[in-house]
Amino acid sequence: MPVFKSKDDIETIIGGLFNALLDDPVVGPKYLKSNIVIKYNLSDPNHTMWMTPGDGTKGEVIWGSADLKADVEMTLSGDSCHAFWLKHISMPIALAKGLVKTKGPMPKVLKLLPLLKPAFEMYPEHAKFHGLSIEKF
Repeated sequence: MPVFKSKDDIETIIGGLFNALLDDPVVGPKYLKSNIVIKYNLSDPNHTMWMTPGDGTKGEVIWGSADLKADVEMTLSGDSCHAFWLKHISMPIALAKGLVKTKGPMPKVLKLLPLLKPAFEMYPEHAKFHGLSIEKF
């Protein structure tokens, strides 16, 4: 049984995490400066999430189809996403095992990794708040 039961779950939980990152006084401006559009192709449940610099003053999370060009595209399951944010799998392991597939210039992907540290700190409590197990599965 997948961790996320519905598109609404993934929007609330993962979308909430990304919106919190974009609102962060350190991460938000650094992400805007990167000017990178990221597309996440999620499965179990099937959904698409975009993270964009928005109008340049605040980043934006968009769900579903969008008339945007992704600089970086990531394809992964909801379970892999959950495990990644809990640090149960690392990005190199996830890539090697095919749990995460990326398209786009690797330097842009690597440029984003330092911005993710606050997400790793936030996600366990965020997941528990929404009733998800944080135990390794």
